[in-house]
Amino acid sequence: MSNASFQPSNPGLTTVGLALATFMQVLDTTIANVSLPTIAGNLGASADQATWVITSFAVSNAIALPLTGWLTRRFGEVRLFVAATLLFCAASVLCGMAQSMGMLIVFRALQGAVAGPMYPITQSLLLSIYPPEKRSQAIALLVMVTIVAPIAGPILGGWITDNYSWPWIFFINLPIGVFAALVVFSQMRGRVEQKLRPKMDYVGLISLVIGVGALQIFLDKGNDEDWFESTFIIIAAIVAAIGIAVFLIWELTDREPIVNLRLFRHRNFFAGTLSMTLAYGAFFSINILVPQWLQRNLGYTSTWAGFAAAPIGILPILLTPLVGRYINRFDLRMVASCSFMIMAWTSFMRSGFYLDIDFYHVALAQFIQGLGVAVFFMPITQIMLSDLRPNEIASGMGLATFIRTLGASFSASITTFLWQHRAIVHHAQLTEHLTAYDTDTQQAVATLGNGNVNTAFRVLEQMINQQAYQLSFNELFHLLGLVFASLIFVIWIARPPFSAKSGAADAGGH
Repeated sequence: MSNASFQPSNPGLTTVGLALATFMQVLDTTIANVSLPTIAGNLGASADQATWVITSFAVSNAIALPLTGWLTRRFGEVRLFVAATLLFCAASVLCGMAQSMGMLIVFRALQGAVAGPMYPITQSLLLSIYPPEKRSQAIALLVMVTIVAPIAGPILGGWITDNYSWPWIFFINLPIGVFAALVVFSQMRGRVEQKLRPKMDYVGLISLVIGVGALQIFLDKGNDEDWFESTFIIIAAIVAAIGIAVFLIWELTDREPIVNLRLFRHRNFFAGTLSMTLAYGAFFSINILVPQWLQRNLGYTSTWAGFAAAPIGILPILLTPLVGRYINRFDLRMVASCSFMIMAWTSFMRSGFYLDIDFYHVALAQFIQGLGVAVFFMPITQIMLSDLRPNEIASGMGLATFIRTLGASFSASITTFLWQHRAIVHHAQLTEHLTAYDTDTQQAVATLGNGNVNTAFRVLEQMINQQAYQLSFNELFHLLGLVFASLIFVIWIARPPFSAKSGAADAGGH
């Protein structure tokens, strides 16, 4: 029996198993976001060190993505899916058992690495069990899961952290993952799969790991080490530059590259991938900034930070099926431009936020942004794949996912650095006129401390610190708004037609 004719005994149950595995994996990209302050406090780490919990997962996930094709040919899709899902569960348990920030970062990197093949394999298996006329509905389901999961992450993570303890945000993966693996294995073990011994591009893989790993270390540790004043950071920058240069040259000249960079010769693929990477990176920054700002500046609990962020998911859940059905009646560049305009507008809205802003206005900005999210993924993905040949679709999807994931990781590091760096600058500006001899300062100290000078200065310092972080937050969102607005020009580089090729159904990362 060929793969094309194979049907599981219960396609609905198989779909649930595949969707749950994807939900679990994508959920873990954001579930720790609202818990970072708690995790940092419990493990004796700083806020910027805690960001490694996010970036270590994203970087190792991105590096593992290009291995999907090789692993699929070597072990088969069903076996690879089951193994990756169970290993993800094991890594999740290790994350929950971590006793230090260093251990947690290592286990998160392991979790991201084994998760690498999960999404493309899920996509491939899901498309294989439906006839061509129903595949668009299958893709719409997967898009909905990948939109809802990052939004559910902060709510679930916040509720678990406040009511139980942060390790349970990782332990909950165990029953979900085991159930998904058992369902898919029992339903699809009869699927015939040809296993090969493909050639591995070791030079490409090693240079990728070294180059991207060193670049991530450079971005994450640069601020702590005072950038190029540190020998360690200089070495990391040199290693990153050499590693990435070797990777680019080798991948463009090797006959069987692990990452097919030659696909960027296609105009629409280039425009779509660039737009997707920058927009997703900016979107990822919002998902990191908003929950931390709500807790650090506004004093929200993890749970309420999750609730405030949650409205972003309402419109995508409601509109994704309609978008999938009617999107091709419009110029896809126009649809993507509308998405970027909404994302820019809500970013500019947040750039005007202040310390006394109420829950309603925070949630409203999230809700409106949800409209942009609902019409973001599908049009750009279709533009991206529209000028690839049928036999290039799978490689194109893998390459775009790889770059998008890498972009999200770098975005997390850069956002955290800029928020803290600009807060330090604003703190210095706000305090430069405060002296013990200034009448206004003396009055403020007398009022705040009720006669106790030490208490007064602590309260004053806290107020200045909050205001500095708020000004930095506003600046960052103004910058994100400009990024989204500029992407309107990028997407119009693409040229119609944008109809999907017949090979698009196989975009599963073979």
